[in-house]
Amino acid sequence: MSITPNLPDTVEENTPWRLRVVVVLILVAAGVTLYVTNLWLSDRFTETTRNRAELRLALYSGNVISELQRTSVVPLLLAQDPALIGALNSGDFTQSSQRLISFRDEIGAASLMMLDADGRVVAATDRSQLGSPHRSSPYFIDAIRSNDTVFSLVEMDTGVKEFTYSRRITSDREVIGVIVVEVDLRKFESSWAGIADAVLVTDSEGSIILATEPRWRGRTVEEALAAQSAPSAIARALHATTDWSLTMPDAYILGEAVMRSEARIPFQGWRIVGFTTYASVRERVNGVLALEIMGFALLLAAAFYFMSRKAQSRSRLFQRESAELRVLNQRLQREIAERERAEKNLQVAEQTLAQSSKLAALGEMSASVSHELNQPLAAMKTYLAGARLLLQRKRTEEALSSFQRIDDLIGRMGAITRQLKSYARKGEEAFEPLDMREAVSEGLAMMEPQLKSRRVAISRTMPAQPVMVMCDRLRLEQVFINLFRNAIDATKEAEEPQIELILSAGETAILSVHDNGHGIADLESLFEPFYTTKQPGEGVGLGLAISSGIVNDFGGRLTAWNGPDGGAVFEVQLPILKAKREAAE
Repeated sequence: MSITPNLPDTVEENTPWRLRVVVVLILVAAGVTLYVTNLWLSDRFTETTRNRAELRLALYSGNVISELQRTSVVPLLLAQDPALIGALNSGDFTQSSQRLISFRDEIGAASLMMLDADGRVVAATDRSQLGSPHRSSPYFIDAIRSNDTVFSLVEMDTGVKEFTYSRRITSDREVIGVIVVEVDLRKFESSWAGIADAVLVTDSEGSIILATEPRWRGRTVEEALAAQSAPSAIARALHATTDWSLTMPDAYILGEAVMRSEARIPFQGWRIVGFTTYASVRERVNGVLALEIMGFALLLAAAFYFMSRKAQSRSRLFQRESAELRVLNQRLQREIAERERAEKNLQVAEQTLAQSSKLAALGEMSASVSHELNQPLAAMKTYLAGARLLLQRKRTEEALSSFQRIDDLIGRMGAITRQLKSYARKGEEAFEPLDMREAVSEGLAMMEPQLKSRRVAISRTMPAQPVMVMCDRLRLEQVFINLFRNAIDATKEAEEPQIELILSAGETAILSVHDNGHGIADLESLFEPFYTTKQPGEGVGLGLAISSGIVNDFGGRLTAWNGPDGGAVFEVQLPILKAKREAAE
């Protein structure tokens, strides 16, 4: 038992005025430092983030221009292809579509189409377009009227805009067709979407033609931003607390503050716009501010610590702790004396318990001897009655067989008494290699009179090869006889009593005994000595306890449970004899 010392109250009541001044100065210095640091770092990190966003937009713009320029050369090359010109002159387009597909794979265009002079698709990488009319399409009309490659921006029925280059195909100064190449600019949307920023591209009229947000296409930038849900009053208050270190944001996307950056794409008045979140700025600024706050907190804690430590309060604390330690020492001495008395009482109790254990062991041993001898005596009685009937019927040879069985049982009773005498010095001197199939057959032979009188159906499933274990033959047969007898007793109330025996060998040898009786009511107390469910005079409850101990001595285990279809299942597991298992392997 310990006593927690109480600190003197005068330490808190007589706080010196110097401590208050130091605390106020530290708080003022912390506020000024945090405010200045916040403004300076916010401007610096915001400018750095904006510069990076503008540089990123310049790279995006260069990628778009590069893709447009690379694709603009393709119509000129295809318009001079002899195979395509010959197909238009001859009207044989069987190989034209395949040729366009090979060109598309080489140049990386979205699609290729070849139109005849009437605007009908005669060859295409998308074969579903074959035969469709495009006479009124801008890319066909502009290509027919122009001598150069023309660029067209066509809005489809789905609202998606296609970017195409087209050029007319001539033969002997006559227009015989048009080649159309679709530029694959959609791939940039997917690559831009992989970054946290939102990016869009507008044409000369301010309409969005490319965007990482599909809902923005076809709208102006203002319409796209207005389509986003405006933050509520609560959301604005939260933004005011989270974005307190930032300047006024340019816009809100999905309720999050963003800065806006624009760049010009040198192609038909296009512009690219990017929106960058302030998350990185907030994280960097708040990281520095957190370090400053931690430093001031440590400084403040140090000031409290050193200013509050007084020699007088420390002396009083030591005196009080010394008095409490003396009281604690006296209590410990009393507890030691009480424990010594308890140890003496425990020794006396242990001696009494040892004597009681000896008496209990003696009683259990005598009961087990009576139980183990009852089985052979009952079998001898049955065989004597059978021999008497056989002699009366002058069946001498069968009677002699019964007398031989009685002689074997007498030998077995002698072995049981010798075994019980040497129980205190158990060892492996009586162990021998044994085929479990023979032990099962011998146990069934011992129970043959009871099986015939009850007409119990026995089904056996055994492997063809020996199942070798190392154990005492007599004690193992004793276990099997106990299990068989319990199974027979459990099926007394069954209309068609059945017992199923399954012997299997793997890593261990397993014998399963399954009956169709009433099952087990209390599985937890099943293997305890003197526990039985039989009527008085039919059993003392030692059979399963003794059997479990025997199986444990053999290095195995005896388990039991209720079967899913009713009845009880007992399972004996024994280790396979190693020499036999290695030879089999």
